Amino acid sequence: MSSDQSAPARPPVMEDVARVAGVSHQTVSRVLNNHPNVSAKTRERVEEAITELGYRRNTAARSLVTRRSQTIGVLGSEMAQYGPSHTLLGVQQAARDAGYFVSVAALREVTPETIKDAVAHFMDQGVDGIVVTVPHPGTFDVLRDITVPVPLVAVGSVGDEHLSGATVDQRQGAKLAVEHLLSLGHQRIGHLSGPADWIDTAARIDGWKEALNEAGFEPGTLIEGDWSAECGYREGLKIAADRSVTALFVANDQMALGILRAFNESGVQVPAEISVVGFDDQPESAYFIPPLTTVAQDFEELGQRCIGLLLDRLEDGDTVSAVTVTPRLVIRATTAPAPI
Repeated sequence: MSSDQSAPARPPVMEDVARVAGVSHQTVSRVLNNHPNVSAKTRERVEEAITELGYRRNTAARSLVTRRSQTIGVLGSEMAQYGPSHTLLGVQQAARDAGYFVSVAALREVTPETIKDAVAHFMDQGVDGIVVTVPHPGTFDVLRDITVPVPLVAVGSVGDEHLSGATVDQRQGAKLAVEHLLSLGHQRIGHLSGPADWIDTAARIDGWKEALNEAGFEPGTLIEGDWSAECGYREGLKIAADRSVTALFVANDQMALGILRAFNESGVQVPAEISVVGFDDQPESAYFIPPLTTVAQDFEELGQRCIGLLLDRLEDGDTVSAVTVTPRLVIRATTAPAPI
């Protein structure tokens, strides 16, 4: 980049930034929109050119030229739960970082009619794209039947020829949890799942079963939960009484919290007698007693990937596609070798 590059008399425009940085207009746009598919080196060059030229993006003028509202609609449900609420936060933050306003519609009741009505409402607002974070399987069937002139991304979907999707690999997350317990010598590994009508529930059950089958063990105790600490406490008292497992994979950290209390009250030592692994890695998990071993989901990355898919469609006309975020295991103090 030339240090003696003279500033233009007129206010600098995006083409000036592209010329000074030695990149395309499209690359500058991606950097300005905080698009994830830009290398760190290229991003640095563009940002240096922006600083050198004193470039400032005029959002109002951009909207007039592109005929876009700079608004993204986010449709969600089950917002009282940790996963959906933090998925929404991740999407909102990524959208704001990319220069978009966010309009949120939260469904009290999830039906084909309420989903279609919410999408129609977004279209009346003139949104540039829609992200759907409704965690029930039937949602995708409804979305595939909807034709809208803006990009649409479904969180939790692996995507297909009709629908772009962004998801955390829930099955792999469950396998990480169970494989960790297997490595500690546990064979009787139970699972307290989420509600049956959730996408994530089915994927985590599949991962639990798959890991056990691959190790040559039959899946044993499977209990359906409701995500709440109260449910974990109630089921934990039963498990403490029958001792049918030496380890328990719990589908979220809130239920794991209830289980830890039930085991403590019942005199069951964690992890000496029963090991416990949760899912989500909510901030409080590190401060449970004992601190909880769990599977972490990166909701910030998920949000960035969702917005990245929308930007690909808006700016480049890309076809529908999908991205998957990889979870990771966080080992703390609730897992130990199986009792002899």
